[in-house]
Amino acid sequence: MQKPQFPSLNDIRHARVRIKSFIHRTPILTSSAINEIAGCEIYFKCENFQKVGAFKARGAANAVMKLSDEDKAKGVATHSSGNHAAALARAAQIAGIPAYIVMPSSAPKIKKKAVKGYGGEIIECEPNLQARETTLEKVVKETGATFIPPYDFMDVIEGQATCALEFLEDEPDLEIILAPVGGGGLLGGTALLSHEWDEDIEVYGAEPSGADDAYRSFKAGKIIPQTKPNTIADGLLTSLGVLNFEIIRRYVKDILLATDSQTIDAMRLIYERMKIVIEPSCAVPLAALLANKALFKGKKVGIILSGGNVDLGKLPF
Repeated sequence: MQKPQFPSLNDIRHARVRIKSFIHRTPILTSSAINEIAGCEIYFKCENFQKVGAFKARGAANAVMKLSDEDKAKGVATHSSGNHAAALARAAQIAGIPAYIVMPSSAPKIKKKAVKGYGGEIIECEPNLQARETTLEKVVKETGATFIPPYDFMDVIEGQATCALEFLEDEPDLEIILAPVGGGGLLGGTALLSHEWDEDIEVYGAEPSGADDAYRSFKAGKIIPQTKPNTIADGLLTSLGVLNFEIIRRYVKDILLATDSQTIDAMRLIYERMKIVIEPSCAVPLAALLANKALFKGKKVGIILSGGNVDLGKLPF
């Protein structure tokens, strides 16, 4: 098998220019109260303020903009339970092309509403990976649309890496960066960029203990698929991607776990102290940091707050 060619720092800089008109350069916030609790200096990169309310806007826009005119005309398709679905629908809408989105019937209403709002055509399926994949296959066959995977796709990873690029341009002294990990697009992109930027920066993944396939895969040195995940962090239910695993294995220091109760406490802390809306998946890195304070003591730490698409009627506190 040919070794994958990962994006270089230059490629990621080009991606940032390519998607500039599609996205926000998100702010970085701090909280002295949270710093005191954590025993370190934390900088939060607020992708909950991103277009579509999540970092996924970056990868989707980059993938759409890299398509040929011929492929653009046939549209794009994907399967996603949430943020990637909305991100791809929006990128397609801006590019003036169709978007076909396969979504499990159990996907949060707020996420379905967002996809429809961006002009995406939703095709519902049973809430399991096999149903998602077979339904998508049918859609691609019927429409000729290009499949844009949610995370295990080089153009998507390259787009997600622009988040860490902005982060380190604005806070070049960061010693550690934490990102949540589901499929691994954000963590993979973050690890890739950080390594290219400065090999001394440590990158950690953070994962719910009820959906810990990335943690187990990392420890085993091979991909162990996700089975029956059970966590409040609905954005981190998916299995780790093959390309992302390769990047994570090379450039990520470790993957840390957080229980749902730790995640809920961290989520509440951010709501109370920072006055911002985040989704549960977003709170996992802070929860993991607070569960492993000794690792971060006195360090300058960056946390990527991945998204803010939460059903406010179902807040866990």
